[in-house]
Amino acid sequence: MTIQEIKNRFSIIGSSPLLDRAIDIAKQVAPTDLTVLITGESGTGKEVFPQIIHNLSARKHGPYIAVNCGAIPEGTIDSELFGHEKGSFTGAHEARKGYFEVANGGTIFLDEVAEMPLATQARLLRVLESGEFIKVGSSKVLKTDVRVVAATNVNITQAIEKGKVREDLYYRLNTVPIIVPSLRDRKQDIFLLFRKFAADFSAKYRMPSIKLDAEAENLLINYSWQGNVRQLKNITEQISVIEKQREINAEILRGYLPQRTMSQLPLVISSTAQGGDFSERDLLYKVLFDMKKDLQDLKKIVVDLIENDNQLDQDFHPENASLIKKLYQEVGTPETTIQLGYNNTTPGFMKAKEEIPMHTIVTEENLSLHEIEEDMIKKALTKHKGKRKNAAKELGISERTLYRKINEYSIK
Repeated sequence: MTIQEIKNRFSIIGSSPLLDRAIDIAKQVAPTDLTVLITGESGTGKEVFPQIIHNLSARKHGPYIAVNCGAIPEGTIDSELFGHEKGSFTGAHEARKGYFEVANGGTIFLDEVAEMPLATQARLLRVLESGEFIKVGSSKVLKTDVRVVAATNVNITQAIEKGKVREDLYYRLNTVPIIVPSLRDRKQDIFLLFRKFAADFSAKYRMPSIKLDAEAENLLINYSWQGNVRQLKNITEQISVIEKQREINAEILRGYLPQRTMSQLPLVISSTAQGGDFSERDLLYKVLFDMKKDLQDLKKIVVDLIENDNQLDQDFHPENASLIKKLYQEVGTPETTIQLGYNNTTPGFMKAKEEIPMHTIVTEENLSLHEIEEDMIKKALTKHKGKRKNAAKELGISERTLYRKINEYSIK
């Protein structure tokens, strides 16, 4: 079966090379029994690929079960997947088969697999490795022959670092990866999808199909579709139902598109908002952004003092002296000589000649990011007397990341 025939059979619209590549991988892996992990943003249509794999495999006459792991409560997911014995827990009035037992000889699709509890992940790993599982409340080992296809829209690597996904399970699931591209990565398909959805809703609601003028079409194609195909379909349906006129211009279309006003520049977000779990890059941004302004102020003060050697700088207050002291402690080097002192006859002010001699050499230290990071970690640990939890909170990173950094830099 060709890629175009697969598209026709499963109602897939688009000609993007990335989409074709994903379909081709699904086609190639279907005849095998390899485990497949499908990744991609929410709304990209990941649920179609397990159906392609199942229907092109030797298991196509066996059962196909799709399970949304994120929608099953933690207390019942083991029972749903592996079954339970009568009386194994409150409400278990009779024995029940789980999905892995029912899907024997077929395919099971585990959607949102990263939302699965860790204890259930351990049981799933055993099924993947040996095909064995035990019902809740039983001690009897059962066997199953099931092809597992999993999908997730989260960053698995970050989920592993946060301890939400077992690393060994990830490698077992990721035997063959399929990446479903976002709508932003297949712009040539956006207008095709819009026309298909418009025609479908025209038939469904028995009304003329909506059309876009040139400006509206350009806006549609260049919009950042965060909800991907699902968002495009919903907006097309809204316009089809609400708008009386069938010719849609850019102004009308803009009213249905959520406006993203968020800056695209890198930001340092408070650890409170993110649960205190920062990446290494966030820590470096935090350090560098905090130091940038102070370094600029220090340069201005030093240059001002040297240029006005014999004059009293009325803008140079004691707080500026504190700033120099602080920066000298953070970025000072043996080549940097800054001598501070107060003029007793002029309380509250400092004379440049007395405090910074003309022979003083002022240089900048070229610290690497790793040196800056190590220094900040050491200071935080010293400040909190070695208490890693408090130090990690001040640095805006997780205890796990701090522990790894301590080992990496051999900090005692």
